[in-house]
Amino acid sequence: MPVVSLESPRRDDVLSLLQQADDFALALYPAENYHRLDIDDLEKADVGFYVAREDGKALGTAAIVDRHDGSAELKRMFVTASARGLGVGRALMGAVEEHARNRGITLIRLETGLPQTAAIALYERSGYRAIPAFGPYIGDPTSYCMEKSL
Repeated sequence: MPVVSLESPRRDDVLSLLQQADDFALALYPAENYHRLDIDDLEKADVGFYVAREDGKALGTAAIVDRHDGSAELKRMFVTASARGLGVGRALMGAVEEHARNRGITLIRLETGLPQTAAIALYERSGYRAIPAFGPYIGDPTSYCMEKSL
């Protein structure tokens, strides 16, 4: 089972993982439809950045962004291809949801894309449901938005 903890996004192996996530997304979507947080954004005080590791190896990331209105947004959720199906995504989801609950957040929203069927299935198994596009995703034909009440 992976160990998930808050970490700096600037660690070399984490930077490599974030680059893999970027490459994966940019292979699926045009750049203008890729809504990511950059490293500086991931270090802000209202962001919890989590890394899943097994035997010290970084296998996945997830960030939770407090919107200061009782809600948060899940960002930068990514699991390496070799670790998919091994519970890494579930472990990351559990960590970000616990993070949110500990801060009094009662709603988590997220945006993914229709081509990411495995991600959508993970979110559905975790209790997320489809919602209309919100915020910067309104009008983006590639966006698929979801939310979960905690």
